[in-house]
Amino acid sequence: MTDPVRVGVIGCAGIAVRRMLPAFAACPDIEIAAVASRDRAKARQVAERFGCRPVHGYGELLESDDIQAVYVPLPAALHAEWTEAALNTGRHVLAEKPLSTDRHSTGRLLELAGDRGLVLMENVMFVHHPRHREVQRLVADGAIGEPRAFHSAFAVPPFPDDDIRYDPALGGGALADVGVYPLRAALHFLGSELDVIGARLARGARRQVETSGAALLSAPGAVTAQITFGMEHAYRSSYEWWGSEGSITVDRAFTPPADHVPVIGLHRGRKTEEIRLEPHDQVAATVAAFAAAVRAGTPLNPGDTLRQAELLDAIRRCARYGKPVGTG
Repeated sequence: MTDPVRVGVIGCAGIAVRRMLPAFAACPDIEIAAVASRDRAKARQVAERFGCRPVHGYGELLESDDIQAVYVPLPAALHAEWTEAALNTGRHVLAEKPLSTDRHSTGRLLELAGDRGLVLMENVMFVHHPRHREVQRLVADGAIGEPRAFHSAFAVPPFPDDDIRYDPALGGGALADVGVYPLRAALHFLGSELDVIGARLARGARRQVETSGAALLSAPGAVTAQITFGMEHAYRSSYEWWGSEGSITVDRAFTPPADHVPVIGLHRGRKTEEIRLEPHDQVAATVAAFAAAVRAGTPLNPGDTLRQAELLDAIRRCARYGKPVGTG
């Protein structure tokens, strides 16, 4: 039997404690070796809960000899710094999205990982849910006729005023935090030839970052994509394929709990069919995929990660200048 991949966690962010560390602990192919925090007491508290070693300081964790891979759940502005540091010490990396705050840093990190033969995976979990493969199959089989448009939205209610997602110095803002979901969905379904042809970012009262936005994208042929996102809204997590003969709707698309029964709505004329699938734990599937990639030494979709970063930059620039800009 192959030994499990020994993972060190840089930071005790909420997503790490609530979702990723429990998934690591439950995965037979991963062993949590250590948890690091700049707060010694927090590191001790989290490490005790998950039966691993507490480490005071992120750099100290990277000096450990018993860690093969690192998970980086820090604020977005710190992803590049600590991902690069981990890669330079020969560790595979699973990093929260977005991988960095600009396309150049993302490209450099992916190149560094490739040069060193290391796995660098951005933690986009919904792409590991089989519901989306079933949607792809339905579209490919002509269930809605010729595809015409793709609409996707992800929005959440406001966070507390002191939340890091409202801090521009930490890479906050709706585009990086929630906009990445509908954008990645468009990229996942429509491919890398997407281009941004219009965008708007809006800032809520008393905020220093954008709190909502939308973008219009084009794909080869007659297909367009529209994405909407925000973090001071009623909750929505959905996408819709619209074709010449019908449509497909998916709700709770991006962060469904493990026990959620996935439903795909297939609408043709006046008839609606609900296609129900088995529940699926996309967090566990993501962790398993990372462990498998580390063992095989092969990254997962690095091209999608880079193209996503280019499109995020293009949305920012299009919104700033009021016209489409290049994404290369």
